[in-house]
Amino acid sequence: MARRSLLFSPGDRPELMRKAPATGADVICFDLEDAVAPGRKDEARAAVREVLVDPDFDPDAEVCVRLTATAPAADLDALVGATGDGSDDPDSSPRLDAVMLPKVEDADRVERVAALCADRGLDPAVFALVETASGVLSAASIAAAAATSAVAFGAEDLAADVGATRTDEGTEVLYAREHVVLAASAADVDALDTVYTDFSDAEGLREETAFALTLGYDGKLAIHPSQIDPINEAFTPDAEEIEWAARVLDARDEADRADRGVFSVDGEMIDAPLIAQAERIVERAAAAGIDAR
Repeated sequence: MARRSLLFSPGDRPELMRKAPATGADVICFDLEDAVAPGRKDEARAAVREVLVDPDFDPDAEVCVRLTATAPAADLDALVGATGDGSDDPDSSPRLDAVMLPKVEDADRVERVAALCADRGLDPAVFALVETASGVLSAASIAAAAATSAVAFGAEDLAADVGATRTDEGTEVLYAREHVVLAASAADVDALDTVYTDFSDAEGLREETAFALTLGYDGKLAIHPSQIDPINEAFTPDAEEIEWAARVLDARDEADRADRGVFSVDGEMIDAPLIAQAERIVERAAAAGIDAR
């Protein structure tokens, strides 16, 4: 499953939620947290449920809801009912593939919300959003939690939490950004990079997304539909990369059959790190629907 791009859509804007799948985002995330004013939470919960139970709403994208930090049980009750058995509306079953948890600071938080979901008959993927100092320091255990499917990094809230000043270079959050992707890689879960807040700056987005790719991220969060194509393009291997990876893996297989430990491709000696790189390119291509071999 590709998770190159995750698009947030305000939970109190049903017209935007229904349009979200058309953007091409791999994950669409209906937001009950930051995008909704405190006084509109109940209205947003009802709006999100209305979209999720609509039988005509069946996108190819992964469907996620960002729960509130303070009342995830109330969010889930509004979305699926207190028991999840459909008793509130026996003819409707919500489409809910994943939930995102904001400001996760320890693994217990992931497990508690996973238990809340299970109590309601749900087994969604769990995206843990790491965006505080405590969360960054606990990123390894958060990523390793049994319920965690992906870890996302939130630079803006982290900067506010530690009192850092955001800069175009991003050096003030670089350690945390690298720490989160290392934690995700060690736990073998997806890592999603922070949002790029200036949605009018396409070139800046491309540069930052390219850098996130070099750090090892699998995808990036987005706040505007115009950001989806640049993000998807960055996390999709191009034809030249795919051809190189296929040659490397074909040569590896041939070397294995011949019981040779050393081989070369295009005049370059290939070792284990380059094989791993080739495998990753093929995996990214496959996730994007491209047959690389």
